Amino acid sequence: MTVLSVNLNKIAVLRNSRGGREPDILRAARVCLDAGAHGITVHPRPDARHVRADDVLALAALTREYGVELNIEGNPFAPARAGYPGFHALCAQARPAQATLVPDSDAQLTSDHGFDFARDAGALQPLIAGLKALDCRVSVFADTGADVARAAAIGADRIELYTGPYADAFAAGTGLDALPAYAETARAALAAGLGVNAGHDLNQANLAVFLAGVPEVSEVSIGHALIGEALYDGLETTVKRYLAIVSV
Repeated sequence: MTVLSVNLNKIAVLRNSRGGREPDILRAARVCLDAGAHGITVHPRPDARHVRADDVLALAALTREYGVELNIEGNPFAPARAGYPGFHALCAQARPAQATLVPDSDAQLTSDHGFDFARDAGALQPLIAGLKALDCRVSVFADTGADVARAAAIGADRIELYTGPYADAFAAGTGLDALPAYAETARAALAAGLGVNAGHDLNQANLAVFLAGVPEVSEVSIGHALIGEALYDGLETTVKRYLAIVSV
């Protein structure tokens, strides 16, 4: 079965647009978890544009209370700065079940590509080892066709397939044409001993097709579409609709 981790970054974006504490990210997390979500994902960026370090620590306590997984995404190479202790230091404080490494930068509006493992393997390997020493499962962002065997060789536990291109293809009516590349990469990852996660621009329209076409996806993390859909239908209802999709 594929599990659903709800990304709450967009709740923080809305809160930060006015300052203060509303909407309350912890209240949103409780609604998602009470509706049955299997975990919570956050992607704290060094510039604190949405989820902040204090949010991460509060959500870590909440997910422990519920007995579910916290997944922290981020760029492990980004240096610490005021308000952001660095990715490893934040994970050391929060102790998430999973750390997902993403090669994004401050200039990127959102994550838009996976790692080049041929180039980045040497730099990633000690960072992965450090996170695993914290008892974090480590997932690394990957494009289709990535050298996933090398990701396994440097200690990663899972890959997260970057699904933005699939979502774009689906919206253009060519989603089925995009699926074989994802399926092939997933099979290569499984053969290398890696688990397979997926995320980015997955939504209620395209998720079932993706899961039907890509083998053994362990987890999807969904935020932007889910929060947007929840504006119309409510957060609890929307989470339950996603759970119905992933449980098939």
